[in-house]
Amino acid sequence: MISETRKIPNSRWKRILPPLLIVCIISFMDRVNVSFAISGGMDKELGMTAGMAGFAAGIFFFGYLFLQIPGGQIAAKSSGKKFIAWVIPFWAVVSILSGLATSTTELLVLRFCLGVAEGGMLPVVLTMCSNWFPNEERGRANAIVLMFAPIAAIITGPISGFIISVAGWREMFIIEGIVSLVVLIPWLLMVSDRPQQAKWISKEEQAYIVGRLEEEQLAIEQENQVKQASIKDLLPNKSMWKLIALNFCYQSGDYGFSMWLPTMLKKLTNSGMGMVGLLSSLPWIACIAGMLLFSGLSDRTGRRREFVIIPLLGFALCLLLSVTIHGNIWFSYVFLIGAGFFVKAAGVVFWAIPPRLFSKEVAGGARGAINALGNLGGFFGPYIVGFLIQIFNYNVGVYSLVGLLIVSALITATLPGSVQTRTSKKAA
Repeated sequence: MISETRKIPNSRWKRILPPLLIVCIISFMDRVNVSFAISGGMDKELGMTAGMAGFAAGIFFFGYLFLQIPGGQIAAKSSGKKFIAWVIPFWAVVSILSGLATSTTELLVLRFCLGVAEGGMLPVVLTMCSNWFPNEERGRANAIVLMFAPIAAIITGPISGFIISVAGWREMFIIEGIVSLVVLIPWLLMVSDRPQQAKWISKEEQAYIVGRLEEEQLAIEQENQVKQASIKDLLPNKSMWKLIALNFCYQSGDYGFSMWLPTMLKKLTNSGMGMVGLLSSLPWIACIAGMLLFSGLSDRTGRRREFVIIPLLGFALCLLLSVTIHGNIWFSYVFLIGAGFFVKAAGVVFWAIPPRLFSKEVAGGARGAINALGNLGGFFGPYIVGFLIQIFNYNVGVYSLVGLLIVSALITATLPGSVQTRTSKKAA
């Protein structure tokens, strides 16, 4: 299959993935810059405890629930491009208003609204990606799109740290919110929802994509017999609930690490915000390498479960070691970089699994349900770390994330064998 694929024009990689990646990068910057604001003085100015800071970081994910399923369904049945074009201005305004917050209550309301605005983005983007890339390419395509998180973190750290050090946390929110509006330009100019709608694609490439997706869909329908199923019909589906639980535990670890990394680095090194911003970049640079490595291995071998489990356990081990050898600052920092290497690698393989379990008619909505409910871990992780820091210490907060990641790996091991792809033999 690989030899055949190489003969097909691959303009979709250059025309579709960049704008998807850019819009995700900007959304993630506006999502996580609150972690730098917390360690950059916002907590003291607004009178926030560690527990309340974690709650403020995590309440985003309650708002995140509302547009997940609708967003995925709109992308599958109508236009994800139009959906994203409408929500970008809304989240940009909310981000700017966050810089004007005068109380914790105002900040909580704005963070919730930001979650609503950004809620449909990931299922929309992943559904659009699945419209353009057949199964044997999807792991790598997902990896490129999901690199938005480490790339945004690499950018957000130095920029946010610099703005806070020379101006303040309020200016950081305002400036980065204004930048969000710029992404509308490449989004509107470059993105098409499906190959059939793109004027720039060759007939050969269009025929290849559409043909492969039709073959794949037919195989899934024959295996799972869910062609006419609805989201309601999928509620008793054990595999969907396993994916939700797996994602919840994983996102708890992911966002618990992401949101508290600046504070952990500041506590570990006693550095200023400028240096904390720079130090926070290396774990995310390592993250990109991990995503590319594991997505490539998973695509080549067709093994999805194994290449979700390995990064989850690697992430848990590195987090554990980062706090158990805290006596040596630089050894602890090396293991934080190791945690970064594994932190998003499981996710890029994980999102190649739902299309193996659900038909095209319900995959967008199922993806939204899995992301919406699973991403409540994005609230739970930051909050539980902040709560345990306030009651006990940083180590106990990190231990809770380690336990959740191990649970996530155990759930992954119980997923059905059909998540393993059958195209791997042809691609070998």
